[in-house]
Parts: sequence; structure tokens; C-alpha cells
Amino acid sequence: QVQLVESGGGLVQPGESLRLSCVPSRNIVNMYPMGWYRQAPGKQREWVATITSDYTTNYDDSVKGRFTISRDNAKNTVYLQMNSLKPEDTAVYYCNALWGAIPRFAWGQGTQVTVSS
Repeated sequence: QVQLVESGGGLVQPGESLRLSCVPSRNIVNMYPMGWYRQAPGKQREWVATITSDYTTNYDDSVKGRFTISRDNAKNTVYLQMNSLKPEDTAVYYCNALWGAIPRFAWGQGTQVTVSS
């Protein structure tokens, strides 16, 4: 089994930035497409961004132009750079590997992002 460990969240004001990191417990970042998801209070978990093994990226329209997903295979780490944060970005953020369009492993604890003035 693979444990997914997310970090980098925090409390920021609107317009500020954060960079999230995801480090799986096994060396899988170079083996799968990797994705970021988020779950806001009272809502279902939703997809945010994906990066494939050839570094192709895709984003939900709500974050396009503000968020950037990247991967460092040597460090077995996936990042989510979040700029121009908005209150509606407040959520717990999770990463996962993808098998087709389906999250491959059990979800980690996630990292809380709160955007508030």
C-alpha cells in the first residue's frame, strides 16, 4: 500500500500564494499521472489538476491561470503552486495517483488551505 502525505497548507489572505507538496511513501511519482483534489466543508471532493508522465497538465476551470501543478521525479514529489488565492479556494487539499481517471490509492490526511481576510 502507498501512503500519500500532503503538506504546505495554511491560513492566507486573499491574493496570497501557497505551495503544496505531496510525497508518496513509495517511489510512484514517475509511474503514474498525479492529481490534486480538494474538498470544501459540506461539499464533495473535487478534482483540481493533473500532470501526466510526459508533463502534460490539465486544470479545472476554477483554478486555471492561478494554479500550477508540477512534479519532481527525483524527489518523488508533486507540487501545487497556488497564486491569487480566493476565499472559495478554502478546502482540504489531497493528492493521488491516477489509474485512468480514478484515484489509485487510499486518500491521505490532506492539508488544510484557508483563505480569509
